[in-house]
Amino acid sequence: MRIAIPVLTLISAAACFAEGPLTGFPFTDETLNYTISWPSGLNLGEVHTKAHRGADGWDFNFSIDAGIPGFHIKDTYSAKSNADFCATEFDRDFSHGARSSKEKTTIDRSIETATRKTIPNGGGQSEFSIPDCVKDALTLLFYTRREMGQGRVPPSQQALFGGLYDISMVYAGEQTIRIANKPAITDKLVGNVKGPASSQQFEVYFARDPARTPLLVKVPLPVGAFSMELVR
Repeated sequence: MRIAIPVLTLISAAACFAEGPLTGFPFTDETLNYTISWPSGLNLGEVHTKAHRGADGWDFNFSIDAGIPGFHIKDTYSAKSNADFCATEFDRDFSHGARSSKEKTTIDRSIETATRKTIPNGGGQSEFSIPDCVKDALTLLFYTRREMGQGRVPPSQQALFGGLYDISMVYAGEQTIRIANKPAITDKLVGNVKGPASSQQFEVYFARDPARTPLLVKVPLPVGAFSMELVR
């Protein structure tokens, strides 16, 4: 799906070339830091994302440490993909209150099968069919940035996050938001995630830089929008 921003992307890229080398994903390795807040503005914790280009593709990492009194969330997600952003491994290590689990999912593209194992060994194993060049949820986020930088929104697809989820994203136009009390012109995407027993909507606001840096993520809830904001 083409979106009406390729000219702006080229202008931004040209400006950056004039100033110096392009930085940030997908041009260089990258680390981004975010704060998490509740609708009231209460700070709940922080998120860190990393992207590292290896010899065979990309390594991605997403960690969250947040909570409210009586309920703590501490998650780490790691993903590996080839140069075409086809997932090869996806690890989840999460702790939600009293619940915790570790899982590793490996992808065999030759037979279009994913194998999910609970760690330590003996905790359980399952196999299921996957589409060709499937992306895990973390790889899909970075792939979306790459596509946005080329004036496209990824098509609807299934993504791995333990099991398979249907994910669709729609371009919602130009939006001016405030980041660190300063206005920023962004491109807004609205996404929908649908699983076997649940569905969720989210919003992502991308900077108009060549890296298409996510400045703000919102997850609408009945009590208001849970937010993740970039720390410059």
